Amino acid sequence: MKGMKIRSHEGGETQRYMQQVFMWMFLGMLISAVAAFVVATNETLASLILGTWLFYALIILELVLVFVLVLAVKRVSALTATFLFLGYALLTGLTLSVILLVYSIGSIFLTFVVSAAIFGGMAFYGWVTKADLSRIGIIMFFGLIGIIIAALINLFLQNSMLDLIISVIGVLVFTGLTAYDIQKIKQLNILGNEGTDEDRKEAIMGALTLYLDFINLFLSLLRLMGKKHK
Repeated sequence: MKGMKIRSHEGGETQRYMQQVFMWMFLGMLISAVAAFVVATNETLASLILGTWLFYALIILELVLVFVLVLAVKRVSALTATFLFLGYALLTGLTLSVILLVYSIGSIFLTFVVSAAIFGGMAFYGWVTKADLSRIGIIMFFGLIGIIIAALINLFLQNSMLDLIISVIGVLVFTGLTAYDIQKIKQLNILGNEGTDEDRKEAIMGALTLYLDFINLFLSLLRLMGKKHK
């Protein structure tokens, strides 16, 4: 009986932790969506951000924020980690505003719904499965490396077929990573530190991981399903 109570308490703590992870993830996505909408609907902002060197500067700053958060999360405060994550979400929204100018709203909405369905299904699988997904995670990681290399090469080649292949593989990779990352985040939760700064930072890092999975899944699907403005 005592053992059952302990397991029940641990299960409840893990569930609350995952709720916190998803809360931060959804907040990050909301900030990105609002930022993208504001820029796309403001001609002055759109011209300033998307039509100048500032666009590339923002992308570089995004990468810097991610690396700082990942490498320094153990040394910074929970508040700093929170601001870094939310700042990254804001910058991502500013740069992703370009998709609202390239693709139709209808196709963006449809792609978002499909992405959410795939993400939700794989997240549920990663949560409930008893199978060890670490091998899948390794395969997906190497797939991700391949995508990055191929995308860099295609910046120079501008090959439409290669772009299609990258997008298809991207959907597969980020679909698999979603299930793997959910399981990993769940397993890496340190029981007993609920409500502490460390717990908050764990949740922020989990949220960042899932945020990146969803955004990249969405962008890969959008390149396949999206209808561009005429």
